[in-house]
Amino acid sequence: MVSCINSRKAEGAAVRQAVLEGAMTRLRPVLMTALVASLGFIPMAVSTGSGAEVQRPLATAVIGGLVSSTALMLPVLYEMIETRFTRRVAEQP
Repeated sequence: MVSCINSRKAEGAAVRQAVLEGAMTRLRPVLMTALVASLGFIPMAVSTGSGAEVQRPLATAVIGGLVSSTALMLPVLYEMIETRFTRRVAEQP
């Protein structure tokens, strides 16, 4: 997703526009990857056998982290960091 956003910026798009276009273009592959990984942890999240008291919280944290960070946080953080970096570079003499 980041390389797609960077290529949009290289083509001359503004940061916000590049983030929106890059996120929309790469959303499906990124979500599919996160979904497959999350589905792989579901048996661990619902396990009741020996050692489940350690596995369940770990699986829940991994599933939540994959879904939230991949789908929601990456475009927002990219725009925040890029905007701040651009401002600092512009302010330097």
